[in-house]
Amino acid sequence: MAVVSEVTSAEHSDGAFNRGTMLLITAVGVAAFIAMLVLGAYAPGLSSGKNGGAHALSNAAVGYSGLVRLLEATGRNPVIIRSVDQLEAEDLAVVTPESGAADLTDILERRGPRATLIVLPKWEAVRDPKKPAWVRVPGLLPKSTPEGVLAPATELSVARARRPGADLRTIHSAASADVRFLAPAIVQTIRGDGLVPVIIDQRGAIVLAQVGNQPLYVLADPDLLNNHGMGDARQAAGALALLDFLNSTGAGSVLFDVTANGLGRSRSPLKLAFDPPFLAVTLTIFAAMLLAGIQALTRFGAPRRAERAIAFGKSALVDNSAALIRKAGRETSLGPRYVDVIRERAASLFRLPAGPDPQALDLRLEALNGRRSFTALAAATSAAHNRDELLGAAQSLHDWVEEVQQ
Repeated sequence: MAVVSEVTSAEHSDGAFNRGTMLLITAVGVAAFIAMLVLGAYAPGLSSGKNGGAHALSNAAVGYSGLVRLLEATGRNPVIIRSVDQLEAEDLAVVTPESGAADLTDILERRGPRATLIVLPKWEAVRDPKKPAWVRVPGLLPKSTPEGVLAPATELSVARARRPGADLRTIHSAASADVRFLAPAIVQTIRGDGLVPVIIDQRGAIVLAQVGNQPLYVLADPDLLNNHGMGDARQAAGALALLDFLNSTGAGSVLFDVTANGLGRSRSPLKLAFDPPFLAVTLTIFAAMLLAGIQALTRFGAPRRAERAIAFGKSALVDNSAALIRKAGRETSLGPRYVDVIRERAASLFRLPAGPDPQALDLRLEALNGRRSFTALAAATSAAHNRDELLGAAQSLHDWVEEVQQ
């Protein structure tokens, strides 16, 4: 019984590292990586802002989300601004800094001649530990806090007085009669050089002022616009009328800046990859990678049969023998044997009598080819010292036979 040795492929196992499992792991890894990139690009813009602060995203009493929802419900299209680059629109921008240390320089420079309303801080708010979106208001901020919002460009002096329920008067000639407010329990007012009063209290103190002849307005008391104030329908109606009055003619929206509250974001190069027009390039690269992955997993053409470990035939036997001789370094010792093979072949081809004396046969072979000497070629082949010399001499002997046959 003959034993056939072949290279065979192992059967696919059903263990943890089979093809299906590895493809699933790879797919989950790729999906998680893409999700990480997308979240990394958009995470700064996904923050809810419900931290109890005095800004347009806050649901706390000192926040302004109520005004934002009111504007949205009445078709005034409020826009939350998270990047100072977006402040260059012509619409009214409402800026609500929570501290006198907030740097408004970049915001005011970008706004330039565009209408801007600065709402000064008033209440000291502390986040409720049980309800993070709520705040507790232990009292008023120090006067130095609102006074430092526009300093040193515009020096403000803040005063506070109790005027619960009193009417505030709108004295600007261009203001609508609908711009009417009731004074909160504690009215915060301002005074300073270059301030033009727009709304004042009963004693003539400024509640809303225009800074010089610029379209820059300062609201001293935030209770006219914040969530606490929006709980009163009359205050809410007055807030809408006020923003309409301050807004540019034909404006399509009202901008609410939150960069001054630390909720802004810078332009991310990573986010650009997922925004038009670069989104098309990103999708193209993703599709190319997907097609490359499919190509790597797909077989093209007929499957190749596995080769035998030991091939059939004389050629394989000769190749294996030659490799064994080569590794043993015995190639040059084959020179005399090759001469014997050529001598026997020539004697058979030319029908020469083969005798026990090889010298006599060599003399007869010498006479067959006047151009080459068989004896010299045989001697060179037998005396070869290395592989190259042996190969050259053996080739000459082969050529001698071919020349004689012609």
